[in-house]
Amino acid sequence: MFSFIGILILGFFLGMRHATDPDHVVAMMTIVSRQRKVAKAGIIGAIWGIGHTATILVVGAAIILFKVAIPPRLGLSMEFAVGLMLILLGVLNLTGVMRWLHDRFTPSALQIERPDDLGLYNTLRPLIIGTVHGLAGSAAVAILVMTTIGDPWWSVAYLLLFGLGTVAGMAAMTTAMAFPIVYAGRKMFRWNEAITMGSGLISVAFGLFISIQIGFSDGLFSSAPHWIPK
Repeated sequence: MFSFIGILILGFFLGMRHATDPDHVVAMMTIVSRQRKVAKAGIIGAIWGIGHTATILVVGAAIILFKVAIPPRLGLSMEFAVGLMLILLGVLNLTGVMRWLHDRFTPSALQIERPDDLGLYNTLRPLIIGTVHGLAGSAAVAILVMTTIGDPWWSVAYLLLFGLGTVAGMAAMTTAMAFPIVYAGRKMFRWNEAITMGSGLISVAFGLFISIQIGFSDGLFSSAPHWIPK
């Protein structure tokens, strides 16, 4: 019993570490670069984690409890979607569309002072991004848990703790990321714009790297795809 509890606690901290994966950091950087409130950035990070956790729980539990097998082409397609999403987020930042969407769907100036008042756009955007990331990583986490923990229900409990750790880790990371961005926005407008443009370029470049690797190196576009969940 104590060993299982220890594994669950470990799952929480591994979830926090999982939040710092490069594709997660790049995606959230493109979002946080437009935020002007530190607390709001933390809440947005937590919402990303909720979307990520919900997907991992649903897909992971299906794999563990019902022995659902994910075909290689489908698994690669889920990971490929992350690359496309990063490219899209970067292009939206570079073209200014992200700013237009943020200004168009963010609460008014009076409401924006309240960090808990996000609006529909700032709620759905990280939720959808977290869901896409969860789809890409759910199989790897579930398979790892299955080979480590024999009991399926303890395995699902591990997924839940792992997900909660991811929520906490992403909330902490986006809060930390927001501090220099918010300061730059108040004191150095040009520096803030440079951060925004830089995050967009990084997102496009990293998204292209992932897409090319999955599409050609891993064989998504070939007749014989080879997929190793990661």
